[in-house]
Amino acid sequence: MSELTIREATLRDEADLLRMMRLLAEQEPGKIQFDESASRATFRRFLSLPAFGRVWLLSEGNLPVGYIVLTIGFSFEFHGHDAFIDELYIDVNFRRRGHGKRAVEFLEEKAREMGVNAVHLEVDQGNDSAFELYRRAGYEAHDRFLMTKWLNRA
Repeated sequence: MSELTIREATLRDEADLLRMMRLLAEQEPGKIQFDESASRATFRRFLSLPAFGRVWLLSEGNLPVGYIVLTIGFSFEFHGHDAFIDELYIDVNFRRRGHGKRAVEFLEEKAREMGVNAVHLEVDQGNDSAFELYRRAGYEAHDRFLMTKWLNRA
C-alpha cells in the first residue's frame, strides 16, 4: 500500500475529479443526479477564483483515490471567515485506511492558514461511516437544519 499524498488540484486533474464527483453524487444514501457539464463549468470557475476555496486531490502513488473541497464564506456568528467541507470522496476500494481522517486534518490546517475560524459540513442521513469520521474529528451536530433555496437553477 502506497502512502497517501495530498496536493492542490489543477485543471489537469479535471477528468479524474469529474469521474470521482459522479461517483460521489451517485452513491447511496444521498444519491443525486450528476450533471457533468454543470460540474465541469463549476470546477473551472472555482479554480479561477482562489477566494472561493480550494480542491485537493488525494493519491496513492500516481493513482487518484479521492478529493476534498473547502469552500470559504464569511459569518458574523463565527467572527469572520468560515468554510464548508463541501465534498469529500474516497474511492470505495481505498476506504477504511485513514485517508478520510488524514484529508480532514490536512484541510483543517490549510483552513487555519487561510484565516478560517470555523469549518462546517453536512452528512447525508444514513451515511453512518462519514458521520463517525467527522464526529471522531471533533465535529458536533447542532439543533439547526440546513435549508436551501436555488436562485438560479437551470
